[in-house]
Amino acid sequence: MAKRVFLIVLDSFGLGGAPDEAAFKDEGSNTLAAVLSDSNRPFPGLSKMGLLNIDGLDDERILSWKDAQETIPSPVGYYGRLRELSAGKDSTIGHWEMAGVCSSSPLPTYPDGFPEHILDKIREVSGRGILCNKPYSGTDVIRDFGEQHMKTGDLIVYTSADSVLQIATHEDVVPLDELYSICSSCREFMTGADGVGRVIARPFVGSAEEGFTRTSNRKDFSLPAPSATMLDILKAQDLDVISIGKIKDLYAHRGLTEEIATSDNTDGIRRLKDMLDCDFHGLCFLNLVDFDMKYGHRNDIKGYAEAMHEFDDALEQILPLLEKDDLLIITADHGCDPSTPSTDHSRECVPLLIYGEGYDVPHNMGEIAGFNIISSIVYTALLARSFAPSVPHLPHELNENDLMSYVDMTNLKTTAKTSDIEALVDDAILKGAASVCIQPCFVKDAARRAKGRINICTVISFPNGYSTTAVKKYEALDAISNGATEIDMVININFIKSRRFDEAALEIGIIADAVHKKGAILKVIIETCELTDTEKKMLCNIVTVQGADFIKTSTGFGSSGATVDDVRLMRHFSGSTVEVKAAGGIRSEDAAKSMIEAGATRIGASSLG
Repeated sequence: MAKRVFLIVLDSFGLGGAPDEAAFKDEGSNTLAAVLSDSNRPFPGLSKMGLLNIDGLDDERILSWKDAQETIPSPVGYYGRLRELSAGKDSTIGHWEMAGVCSSSPLPTYPDGFPEHILDKIREVSGRGILCNKPYSGTDVIRDFGEQHMKTGDLIVYTSADSVLQIATHEDVVPLDELYSICSSCREFMTGADGVGRVIARPFVGSAEEGFTRTSNRKDFSLPAPSATMLDILKAQDLDVISIGKIKDLYAHRGLTEEIATSDNTDGIRRLKDMLDCDFHGLCFLNLVDFDMKYGHRNDIKGYAEAMHEFDDALEQILPLLEKDDLLIITADHGCDPSTPSTDHSRECVPLLIYGEGYDVPHNMGEIAGFNIISSIVYTALLARSFAPSVPHLPHELNENDLMSYVDMTNLKTTAKTSDIEALVDDAILKGAASVCIQPCFVKDAARRAKGRINICTVISFPNGYSTTAVKKYEALDAISNGATEIDMVININFIKSRRFDEAALEIGIIADAVHKKGAILKVIIETCELTDTEKKMLCNIVTVQGADFIKTSTGFGSSGATVDDVRLMRHFSGSTVEVKAAGGIRSEDAAKSMIEAGATRIGASSLG
């Protein structure tokens, strides 16, 4: 269960390949491919989130970019492709859908300009005349009609391929308060069949001689969603719902507990970083609109790419700052391919990149139908309950005068039978052993036999350790659900030999966190016979930092088992929170006692006692 969810919308960052792209006349649009065509400069942050591992990235520009990379970082979380279900490709409908509200019909657009009944109402509420009334670029329209507006005071009314009614006025001709009042009045009558997604106030400054420039005093008057959104529901649950950027406008200022305005992407990223230092419980929702407004609509490939690199650089800084109970989600609301002749939004699939609480192992989600999966992920993260483990780890005290109190009585034979495991449990309980260590397939049988009288230990990714982190995590949690209270996990020795220490460390931390949340403990098997002393020392530090409970010498299936020297080294270089388990080839009481004298507090053995 997460405490904070950070949801970032890269406005218009599509992946191409929408199955219904032809219905929107957007065949071949691919915003990601256009961005990657700018240069072969890497995107390490987004690559780490899994962007380049998403299915269906078969555009030649993407493949060419991949071929030019020396390396592409492995994903750290979940990644997938989202297909929009709503009948539209604008920001409003896209954001509604990701908040749980799908639209079966598109919002109205006006490719030939607004009809007279709408123009008459605008004249009525404003007391002013009207200029333009065509689909137009926002910068071009003030260039072409700005001087006439300055002379007449008439409103520059225009639209685009999006569902918008936009009104541009010079700040010296129509004061901001008056412009906002006009747009607010228009919002009141632009409903029903004329219910555009947004009525937008577009103030500008300047002169005909020096040129006109739009100001940052833009204000959106959005159509409220037709039913409760994710934001409304989270707010009703007394959670924080914090808007950064245009989120507040897209949801008509509804369902929010805090609104943070931004001037551009750089400011939005800065505000997001500020929120990482804030103690809140709920959703922080950010839209980075420059990708769409400044670059997509203006067919500026280089500008789009540079803005993406700015975000990617920030992402690399953000990822290490996430707390253990944080969840980061990155997505988009539609496409806007800057490489096509069109300057309009494009019907594309979009990325879904997730990292953090509950999504901390690489996983390909494939293609998912519906942006509304995002609301489900957020609800689960913030509103699902955490349950205490049904079989918590039993306290166990060591007795210096009783060797068996140190022993995990073990049977990992490939020929073991159910009756052998039941006999082992009975014997271990009788002798006061620390636990029984058995194969995962026998955990249910052992737990049923033990009835809570002894800890049940099992091994995962045994004996070679080269399963993926996702498999190890599943195997550990499955064993715990079956009754295991101690997990002995083999590290990925291949990663150690490849000097991929960070990945090995991340895996140990993920498994330790998952195991602890279920009330069990984790022992990390490093297979000392395969390691140099330097590697052993590094692993002692890694196991300590990642929060495991034990570091264990051997599987017993390697070329040799535990040695006194290895136990002594592990005890010396591991932190005080980590205990040492010696296992492999310990067949006599004297051998076991020598391991204990060297610093071991657990002995794995199949033949002692």
